[in-house]
Amino acid sequence: MLDGIPDDYTVVDIETTGLSPSGSEIIEISAIKYRARTAVSEFSTLVRPKGRISRFITNLTGITQQMADGGADIERALLSFGDFLGGDVIVGYNVNFDINFLYDNLMSHFGRPLSNDYVDVLCYARKYLPGLPNHKQATVAEHFGISIDGAHRAARDCLICNNCLEKLRLIIECL
Repeated sequence: MLDGIPDDYTVVDIETTGLSPSGSEIIEISAIKYRARTAVSEFSTLVRPKGRISRFITNLTGITQQMADGGADIERALLSFGDFLGGDVIVGYNVNFDINFLYDNLMSHFGRPLSNDYVDVLCYARKYLPGLPNHKQATVAEHFGISIDGAHRAARDCLICNNCLEKLRLIIECL
């Protein structure tokens, strides 16, 4: 473990219909499990919302109403995700956003919290890349020469996040 970053973890990302867990819905959950910093398995599912997906969200994510309508219901998606995640440390970019949505949904549908430990790559970017104009995942990825093609789809964001994490590890190792 380097500066609190584990070698075994699961990178998690979600896409939603908005910014607030109380008024928005999860429409995609993706996760990539890493062992000894090597990807070993993936999980990804679209989630069928009760409400409509706005044009803004479709333009941002590429997820259409028709795509999401073919997804799993939220209960099945959460159970499958929970089975995949197990007790792993969650890694994400601005991961509190994802965790809050997952926590609130697990509580409202099953009465149980999300209690996994987590690591936020954004915190490391802020600490080790203080000179950037901002610390959005896209800005950090661009700084490292990481392609952001396909960003705002959860599985692709998991990959971008992990690539940023690995570049940050290199900086930390050199200090």
